[in-house]
Amino acid sequence: MSKSQSEIKSLLRRRLLSWYRRHGRALPWRETTDPYRIWISEIMLQQTQVGAVIPYCERFLKRFPDVFALARAPLQDVLKAWENLGYYSRARHLREAAKIITGRFGGRIPDTHEDIQTLPGSGDYTAGAILSIAYGWIDREVAC
Repeated sequence: MSKSQSEIKSLLRRRLLSWYRRHGRALPWRETTDPYRIWISEIMLQQTQVGAVIPYCERFLKRFPDVFALARAPLQDVLKAWENLGYYSRARHLREAAKIITGRFGGRIPDTHEDIQTLPGSGDYTAGAILSIAYGWIDREVAC
């Protein structure tokens, strides 16, 4: 007798979550649902190892605690805070996106895949991470 497809999916889901609880790393951006903090960390994690990102992310968020502070900051300040992390276009994109977020979205990180992808430097993966972690969105293709 074979298990139904939904039973198999449910078992797989439980096993993955169980594995994660035992083996998943404690990372600052996994301990929050703040869309701004998650967005910053996801951009920093592009092309950069997790170990390098943690201290930069913490310092960056102290310097620019919200999207308004980032949008108001002179580009040179943003680049200075990004110094030695590499791929400086990410810092430029963050500041440009912060201006879009404060102007078009009233300072709220967008909550749709399409809107997030309109932000400079944010693609499909970044949108999915923000939506799932910050807004509890579940990708049906992954969850099922």
